Amino acid sequence: MTARIAARGRPGRDADPTAGAPAGAALPTRGLRFLLARRRVLLRLTAWSVLEAGQTFLIGYGPARALDEGFLRGRADVGLVWLAVTGLGVLLGAYGTARVYAAVAALVEPLRDRLVEQVVTRGVRTGDAGSLSGLTQQVEIARDTFAGLVMVSRSFVFTAAGALAGLFTLAPPLLLVVGPPLVVGMALFAATLRPLARRQERFLVADEALAGDLGTVGPGLRDITATGAEAQIATGTGERIEAELRAARALAHWGVLRVASLTIGGQLPIVLLLAAGPWLLSHGVTAGALVGALAYVTQSLLPALRNLIHGLGTSGSRLTVVLRRLTGPDTGAPRPPKGRPGPSTATADPGTPPPALSLACVTFAYGPASAPVVRDLDLTLPPGTHLAVVGPSGAGKSTLTALVAGLLAPSHGTIRVGGHPVPGPEAAAARVLIPQEAYVFSGTLAENLAYLRPGPVPAQELLAAAEAVGLTPLAERLGGLDARVDPATLSAGERQLVALTRAYLSHAPLALLDEATCHLDAATEERAERAFAARPGGTLVVVAHRISSARRAGRVLVMDGRSTAYGGHEELMRSSALYRDLVGSWTPAPARRESEPALALRDAYRVDAVAGPGLAGDGRHVVAHRTAGQVQAPGDLRDGGSLGGEG
Repeated sequence: MTARIAARGRPGRDADPTAGAPAGAALPTRGLRFLLARRRVLLRLTAWSVLEAGQTFLIGYGPARALDEGFLRGRADVGLVWLAVTGLGVLLGAYGTARVYAAVAALVEPLRDRLVEQVVTRGVRTGDAGSLSGLTQQVEIARDTFAGLVMVSRSFVFTAAGALAGLFTLAPPLLLVVGPPLVVGMALFAATLRPLARRQERFLVADEALAGDLGTVGPGLRDITATGAEAQIATGTGERIEAELRAARALAHWGVLRVASLTIGGQLPIVLLLAAGPWLLSHGVTAGALVGALAYVTQSLLPALRNLIHGLGTSGSRLTVVLRRLTGPDTGAPRPPKGRPGPSTATADPGTPPPALSLACVTFAYGPASAPVVRDLDLTLPPGTHLAVVGPSGAGKSTLTALVAGLLAPSHGTIRVGGHPVPGPEAAAARVLIPQEAYVFSGTLAENLAYLRPGPVPAQELLAAAEAVGLTPLAERLGGLDARVDPATLSAGERQLVALTRAYLSHAPLALLDEATCHLDAATEERAERAFAARPGGTLVVVAHRISSARRAGRVLVMDGRSTAYGGHEELMRSSALYRDLVGSWTPAPARRESEPALALRDAYRVDAVAGPGLAGDGRHVVAHRTAGQVQAPGDLRDGGSLGGEG
């Protein structure tokens, strides 16, 4: 049956002309402009790289001459001279390498300064919360990665030039053996560079999404456990893990081609030189030249190619991702796609606040073959509404609060909190759920109470909230706000008071009390509910376990899993037989008890409110003050053993 319910209640000097272009299209242009503006640094870098390339030339040419003109002819002195020349070239190359690092620093540090300036400017102008991360982490990643790319790219270009020049000088036929596989390997790597970079970027994005999710889940484990959201959180985290796994597999598949290009371009020439050795020697290539060629490939070309492939294949895409985030245009607040209004302003009057809670044709079932627990429910609560939700056990009351809190996803329909869709970060920030099983963590009382606030809370505000909810006597008994709290020493009712005060202090306007006062006496429960109902702009939804809660509420929602009824207490007493039965089953509890039974002992659902002497278990009794679904084992309970305390 469909329930239709509408509740009534209360430009700078560094401006870049490419800034407006898409980030992917702007980066190459901006990078080229950055390099051209530093031509003198590039020339200095080239000059020192040429000196370094001389080392590469001599590392094969010197030993070749030492063999051919010295040792193989019995002239050890000539061979030693050539080896000494090679050593001198290595020393000069080391000096050139040292100067290269200085030139790279002169090229990289201005990039870092420019990125820092942009991050700080954006943070000051827009109040971007991610500016600190950009300043302390992403800028440093960009600087280090850019420096690494400059080094490996420059090294490969000049190393390859020196090695190929040496091969040609020793014997041109050597180029016929080394050149073709090197060209093929480089062509294969170049062909896979763009798709490999895209998959590397997808992997980085998936990894960051998973890290962000775990960073949220880790500190919120207490909330997850207390609200019973383990399954939903596990599902969401599992999806992010699967997404990263898929991205990693795709990256690995393309990584095979990267290994193949390294094998073809750097390792195959070694095999070819050895295999073609007899042919080369028969065509005028000397033994020294063949040894020099092997030195060029193993000591110069292969390491340079390996560094280039790994550097560009991994660091290049990482640099692209970071630069897009640091230099991209300011996005400000998220905007909806063109042609579609935003979720909270689609149809709202600019002068009318959105409903505190709205459900549209919401249906939910615990499985595809299960009967719906909530069926076609429409509900609209304006800000300031005080709603009590009542119904027999299993009617879907706690399911409804879990749906509103985003812990469960409806099979059909939509839910909005404050105009924001559920689930979503805006909706999550606008509601607070207080479950029946409250939790308190080890720490001071003030830390427990301020847990849901983003910053420090003044002591006066903490004391005022404790007084409003009814926590003051407990706070005084514990020794004040700075007293250490041991959760094991608190009763279930005392833990509920701490959790209620914590929720009262939160900024969330919608409070969901899912039998959150079941361990409190009637007077304390009334005080807490009235405090929540009186919060300015606050909306209160209470899963009631006492008739007094329903009487205090301005509106009552009656649920039985098949249909719903809605209205005030007196109205429902006249129109709803189920509500009259529920009211009739509620009986005042003795004042000495901390809670009242949900239903009478004669309830048709075989729920026994409390255990007592003579209650013989038959395997189907449920004790009301325990978590629903805990069934006592058959046997006589006369032994007086505890059924499980409120600890």
